[in-house]
Amino acid sequence: MNKSKKIKSPNILKVMLEGRSLFEAGSFFMSYPLLKKAPKGDGHPVLVLPGYLAGDASTKLIRMFLRGQNYIPYRWKLGINLGKQSHPETGCGQGIIDRLDEIYKKHGQKVTVIGWSLGGIYARELARVSPDKVRQVISLGSPFAGHLRASHASYLFEKTSGYCLTQMGKHLHDVMPHAPPVPCTAIYTKTDGVTAWQCCLEKSSKTTQNIEVISSHCGLGHHPVVMWVIADRLAQKENHWSHFVPRGRLEKLIYTLA
Repeated sequence: MNKSKKIKSPNILKVMLEGRSLFEAGSFFMSYPLLKKAPKGDGHPVLVLPGYLAGDASTKLIRMFLRGQNYIPYRWKLGINLGKQSHPETGCGQGIIDRLDEIYKKHGQKVTVIGWSLGGIYARELARVSPDKVRQVISLGSPFAGHLRASHASYLFEKTSGYCLTQMGKHLHDVMPHAPPVPCTAIYTKTDGVTAWQCCLEKSSKTTQNIEVISSHCGLGHHPVVMWVIADRLAQKENHWSHFVPRGRLEKLIYTLA
């Protein structure tokens, strides 16, 4: 963690480039006929957690795509993510834990959790709290490793959440950089204009993988390449998770674009 203190928030150029997320949303719709060819799933439930200052409306395209790929996507139903849904000791608050329990009980099977930005931090810690209920975690530009302030949103987070990042419990501070005991895929972009991409990487292991895409931070939730990678990750059989390896010409093209 000491080395991570040298990591700085994204520069002004990367911040300005976040405006391209609107074009990335357009590319989602243009690519939708192709995205339908992505791997289909087994119908298991998927909980999607929004990023900071966002709500369920921001994850609508992800959930629409997942529904078309034969999954049962769920909103988090906790309003706008102002950080109040977090907890300085567990990372995720009781409301998120209760939402997972509700979905798990309804289906009687493990739930995949996808988290965008701050939502990805919640997702990882949710899996740490309830590993018996989480099938896998996919994070999108989530700064779970590295310096606490390596994000342009850190100061605003402290204002809206009600506690300082430096007040984070020592246990949570120590465990956050380490993956929870479920398969984890971290999707990140080196042109992230919100948080330092170096803080969004999982430590290498047999059950973790980092996948780089060319995207804005605000576009990760609807970028067509990200959608394809998500579909590939979710289509794996339970307890048979493996690293993403492009298969066939189409996936090799997708991986090249990533």
